[in-house]
Amino acid sequence: MTRTDLLILKKGEDKRLRAGHLWVFSNEVDVKRSPLVDLEPGQVADVVDAGGRAVGTALVNPHSLICARLISRRPGVVPDATWFAHRIRAALGLRQRLFPAPFYRLVFGESDALPGLVVDRYDSVLVAQANTAGMDRLRPVIEEALGRVLEPTGMIWRNDAAVRELEGLPRVIESGPGRVPDHLSVREGDLHFEVDLMTAQKTGWYFDQQANRQRVWPLLAGLDRVADLYAYHGAWGLGAAARGTAEVVCVDSSQPAVNAIRSHAAANGLDQQVRAVQTDAEAWLDEQLAAGTRFDAIIVDPPAFAQRARDVKPALSAYRRINQKALRLVRSGGVLVSCSCSAHILEDRFADLLRQASRHVDRDLQILMRLEQGPDHPVCPAIPMTRYLKGLVVRVHASF
Repeated sequence: MTRTDLLILKKGEDKRLRAGHLWVFSNEVDVKRSPLVDLEPGQVADVVDAGGRAVGTALVNPHSLICARLISRRPGVVPDATWFAHRIRAALGLRQRLFPAPFYRLVFGESDALPGLVVDRYDSVLVAQANTAGMDRLRPVIEEALGRVLEPTGMIWRNDAAVRELEGLPRVIESGPGRVPDHLSVREGDLHFEVDLMTAQKTGWYFDQQANRQRVWPLLAGLDRVADLYAYHGAWGLGAAARGTAEVVCVDSSQPAVNAIRSHAAANGLDQQVRAVQTDAEAWLDEQLAAGTRFDAIIVDPPAFAQRARDVKPALSAYRRINQKALRLVRSGGVLVSCSCSAHILEDRFADLLRQASRHVDRDLQILMRLEQGPDHPVCPAIPMTRYLKGLVVRVHASF
């Protein structure tokens, strides 16, 4: 594999890396001593501080703001199939201890010391994303390593995430080794779902919310009316229906998602309780407010509104507006489950946003639960953005 001698940092720019971070930004590199223009996207490089002391081995992309990502704190590492297999086995060992069935995120990028790589496991089928130039260049090696560790029957690369554009990479969906069936089965609790990996969102299933749904579903048991907004395949809402909620409305703007909800409701014997509506969630909220409808519980679990740091201000405005409308629709004493998967919006800021939203519509809140991503999405403590999912379960009261 092609190597460069060194990537040399400016004085003091190694401190964050030695504290546990994995990213090197382009303005931290001493380009006079180690010109970035001499490097190729995806190249392996040894990173050293200004005094020449080793920081580690990194995968480089000179065309990205994050120009290098550490894959080891030792220099001279060669990321071949044996090296990847070792890392993947370590990640697998954690998931096997935590999950009774092989359905989970197997590799979660930086948190599993494999920055830029995501792998979801659906029993013997794998869905992967290579979100950096380094991981994209190493795809054949990664496939070999996954084959050694898991012997999958099929694999697909869902390399269609917007983040690839920041790395100068195309957004594509491509088959890997083996054969991937048209539909895969996913079990969550006592519910059964079918996922079409070629048309599904992201890597197919939101494994990061599995533990949260298991915690929250008992709070939704036996209610009269529940709404599940941005429902995707309807897991939140179907869980409520399975626990005796009389009426569940699942709302999503995607017609394929709505079709899937209806199919899943029928397959789980819940079609008499679950109604799926294809429309914009905020427009639906406005319609319900105009009609004077009220709900015992509402789940608000939208996609990331802040994909980049510059999106935070408009994202906060959107989160607040939607949650204000949802709070007005919840009966006094009812429950709001509100989540954000925007990595750039931290938990305390999101909690304060809900507080502001509640006061704006003259509601008082009791926080019942704080939600976060499941343990198959572990957090790297030095990289706050790896704790991207946050949520609150609150009881809503008309002001005293």
